[in-house]
Amino acid sequence: MCTETPLAALTAAPVESVERVIALDVLRGFALLGILVMNIQAFSMPEAAYFLPTVYGSLEGVNLWVWAFSHIFFDQKFMALFSMLFGAGLVLQTVRLENRGATGLYYRRIFWLLLIGLAHAYLLWSGDILVTYAICGALIFCCRNCSPRKLLLAGCCVLLVVPLLNTGSYLSLPSGPPEVLADLLSKFDPSQTAISAEIAAYQGDWLTQMQARVPATVSMQTTAMLFYLLWRAGGLMLVGMALYKWGVFSATCSVRFYYKLILFGFVFGLPLVVYGILDNFSHQWDALYALMGPGSLYNYFGSMFIAMAYVGVVMRVVQSELFANLKRRLAAVGRMALTNYLMHTVAATFIFYGHGLGLFGAVPRWGQLLVVLLICCLQLYFSPLWLHKFRFGPVEWLWRTLTYLRLQPMKLR
Repeated sequence: MCTETPLAALTAAPVESVERVIALDVLRGFALLGILVMNIQAFSMPEAAYFLPTVYGSLEGVNLWVWAFSHIFFDQKFMALFSMLFGAGLVLQTVRLENRGATGLYYRRIFWLLLIGLAHAYLLWSGDILVTYAICGALIFCCRNCSPRKLLLAGCCVLLVVPLLNTGSYLSLPSGPPEVLADLLSKFDPSQTAISAEIAAYQGDWLTQMQARVPATVSMQTTAMLFYLLWRAGGLMLVGMALYKWGVFSATCSVRFYYKLILFGFVFGLPLVVYGILDNFSHQWDALYALMGPGSLYNYFGSMFIAMAYVGVVMRVVQSELFANLKRRLAAVGRMALTNYLMHTVAATFIFYGHGLGLFGAVPRWGQLLVVLLICCLQLYFSPLWLHKFRFGPVEWLWRTLTYLRLQPMKLR
C-alpha cells in the first residue's frame, strides 16, 4: 500500500490551479462523464426501467447489447468512483481549512451544496445526488483525522449495511402483511397505467412534470436515502478518504501497485456482474428478487471492484505520457464537476421533457447512448475553453462566493 501523502499548510481560500491535484481532477472528470451513461436512462425513460430493463422499451438486438454494456461497465461503477472522490475532496478541503483554523467554513460549504441539491431535485430532476452527498459529507466529517486503515475498515462495514437490510427485508416479506408486499410491488414493478401516467407527466410542461417529480424526489430523499443511498455513498466516501491519504488518487503509487489494482478489480468484479445479469434473466427480472433479493448483490459488490480497476487504469494513464490532450480536457471537466453535472440535467431535460423536445419514453437505448456521446463531447470541448479565461466554473464560483461570503475573483489575471 502507498504511504500517506503529506499535505503542506495552505492559506484558507478557494483552491488555486497550482494547488490542485491534477490526478484527482482527471479521475473526477472521467467519473462525471461515465455517470451520464446511466443517468440518461433515468432522464429518458420511466423510473422503473432504470432498475428493471424488461419493464419498458425494447430489449432486443442492439438495445440489449447497449443495456448489457452499460450495466456491466457503468451501472453503479462511476457513482462509486464519484463518491470515493467526494471523500477524497473532503480530506483535501478540510486540511486546507484546518490549517487556518476555519473548519466552520466546511459546514457552510456543505449547507449551500444541500440547498443547490434540493433546488436541483425538486425543480429539475428527482435523481439528484447532491443532497445525499451533502448529508453524508456532514456526517463523516468527524472521521477526517482517522488513520487510513480505520477509515477503510469503517467504510467496508458501512457498505455491508445495505446488503444486510435488503436480505433481511427480502426474507421477511413472505411472512409479512400482504398489503406491504403489494405496496412494494407497485413501486418496484409499476403497472402500465402508472408508466403511461409518468410518461404523460414528463412530456407535459414544467408544472405538469411536478406531479411526477415531487413524489419521486420525496421517495428518493426518504426511503431510498435511508435504506440505500446514505450507506452506500457514506461508506464509499470513507473508503475514498483512506485511499486519498494513501496517495492512491494522486498517481503517486508504484506502477506495479496500479496494475495489481486493475487486475484485482476486473478479475473479481466482471464475473460477479455478468453472472448477476444471467441470474436475473433466469428469474425473469422479478422485481423483489432483482432489487432486494440475491439478484441485487452481484452488481452491488461487483461495481466496487470494477470502480477500483478504473482507478488503476486512470492513474496509470496519468503517470504516463499517453493521451495528454484528453487528460487536459478530462481535468477541466473535473474542475467544473458541479457545473457540468447540473448541465447534464439542463441538456437532458430539454431533450426529453415537455418544456423542450418532449422525447421522454420515445428514444431507444441505442439512441440514448448517442445523446450521451454528444453531451460528453461538448463538455470535453467547452470546459477547457471556459477555464482558459475563468478561474472556476459558474456554479463553482457561486458556491465559493456563498461559502466565503464575499465575491470571488472570476477572471484569470
